[in-house]
Amino acid sequence: MDRKIFVLLVFAGAALIYSCSNKSENKLMKENLGQNRILQQKDGTISLKVDNAACYSDNMNPSINTAEWSVVVSKSGRFNVWLSSATKDTTNLQYQNSVLLNFQDNMLEARPTCDKIIHNSTEVSYPYFRADSFLGSLYIRDTGMYNVQVISDKILPKENRTEGPSAVSNTKLLSIVLTPTTH
Repeated sequence: MDRKIFVLLVFAGAALIYSCSNKSENKLMKENLGQNRILQQKDGTISLKVDNAACYSDNMNPSINTAEWSVVVSKSGRFNVWLSSATKDTTNLQYQNSVLLNFQDNMLEARPTCDKIIHNSTEVSYPYFRADSFLGSLYIRDTGMYNVQVISDKILPKENRTEGPSAVSNTKLLSIVLTPTTH
């Protein structure tokens, strides 16, 4: 009888220790996910700033520079996709290649042109202007966690982002914004 109680206590102790360590690991995982994921805003907008992305740069071939985010979608539907650039020349954004957006199975590819100029934007300072370009629209069918990837030659390496666009390139990609359509 004493042996059964002893074995029962050992199993109960092991379960208690496992449970406590598992909770601390889960808490740590949730904290890390909270730092690295983008949440959809209450109005349905999804704002993807390059400064908050995991970025990969290739100095030899900047056309494959990539920014990636983990996005939590809480409201599905059709979204208009806008790209924001910091630029000195609002008549020619100087994108050498098309920008590719990969949102799970949805892909958009477009060469940005200046559709809107945002005066007095807090995201850029003189002599730069914020220029917004309409890339297209996409439909997100389900809610949940998505990996989003943007490929563009205007995604600058992290060390060049804080200095503004370089002398060679008067334009840099600032963000991608997905706004829900009203239909």
